[in-house]
Amino acid sequence: MTQQVLIIGYVWLEKTTGAGNRMFQLIELFLKNGYKITFASPAQKTKNSLDLILLNIDEVAIELNSSSFDDFIKELQPNLVVFDRFMMEEQFGWRVAENCPQAIRILDTEDLHSLRKTRQDKLKKGLDFKVDNLLASDITKREIASILRCDVSLIISSFEMDLLKNLFKVDESLLLHLPFLLNKIDDKQTKNWLPFEDREHFVFVGNFLHAPNVDAVLQLKLIWKLIRKQLPKIEVHIYGAYATQQINQLQNEKEGFIVKGFVENIEEVIRKAKVVIAPLQFGAGIKGKLTEAMICGTPSITTSIGSEGMHYDFPWNGVVEDNYNEFAAKAVELYSNKTLWVNSQKNGIEIINKLYDKERLGKTFIKRIESTQQNLTEHRKQNFLGSLLQHQTLQATKYMSKWIEEKNKS
Repeated sequence: MTQQVLIIGYVWLEKTTGAGNRMFQLIELFLKNGYKITFASPAQKTKNSLDLILLNIDEVAIELNSSSFDDFIKELQPNLVVFDRFMMEEQFGWRVAENCPQAIRILDTEDLHSLRKTRQDKLKKGLDFKVDNLLASDITKREIASILRCDVSLIISSFEMDLLKNLFKVDESLLLHLPFLLNKIDDKQTKNWLPFEDREHFVFVGNFLHAPNVDAVLQLKLIWKLIRKQLPKIEVHIYGAYATQQINQLQNEKEGFIVKGFVENIEEVIRKAKVVIAPLQFGAGIKGKLTEAMICGTPSITTSIGSEGMHYDFPWNGVVEDNYNEFAAKAVELYSNKTLWVNSQKNGIEIINKLYDKERLGKTFIKRIESTQQNLTEHRKQNFLGSLLQHQTLQATKYMSKWIEEKNKS
């Protein structure tokens, strides 16, 4: 019998974002394994939204705080439901549990929002971030509660996996470390890469609806002056959808700081660049711009937050540096030193092939789905705290949602 999966998206899918790429990887895996997919979202579509119908995926617009969702899921009766980020589980998880209790509930965290938000908050206040800060955060409590209510949560980085197990004591049976699902890099690809001599300029890539990217470009503007002193003819090109006026105003051709904005084919841009530069001060999860750099054979320079949870003990695809004076100096060295550049490129190949192999990771995920389905009653029995939270949430959220629904009618 064909397995039916319902994906509840925070937004409609766009491949211009790291989160969009991640969800698309999961969709490809489901399709490959013969799943029938329905993608639903309460969000408005944008000009960059993908047309999923072309992939034989049903698209359904759903409403927040509406019993119409109950009718929809009762009729659909999916075997599993994937929540795109914890906010969607908060809104729809109780309705899924009530109307389709035998469906496996899977939370795709994308990244730990509480980690990113708490880091951002500390940075704004000029305070150092410590992992213990997470314990006092309301968003942390919401996110961990959501993880506990679900049957399986997909955790994208090894750092976040360790955090959940060791700081929050989440049982490993509720978690699955599932990073990006990427094709291995083979000799055929590497032969098509432009060599060191034929590449030029630095690039930054990032969707500007994502706060860490906005902050990183503001930092890059400051660092760039130091780099430009050493490399007066070299430019940095800033690419990304939804560039704000704040970002566009940074354009300065005289300084070689060029804001390019949205580009259809970002791979083509990264393949021609010599170095990807990403001075991220806060964030979480796996950075798509940095895995994309590795796939394109382009070394990168980033911060410890940029590379966090992405490469285990393998040497980085370039340089990791947090001191901004050193960051500028090492960016110049990576750009200018062919031996360092070529070795960094080789490191990227090893990271992708050892840690992001989609064949191996995909099999692990499908096996977890199947084993959870076969042992669902026992699995949920062992997760008493999750059942408790599900019960409490059902009582609280259900009646608040019904009240909002009635209020909206009047």
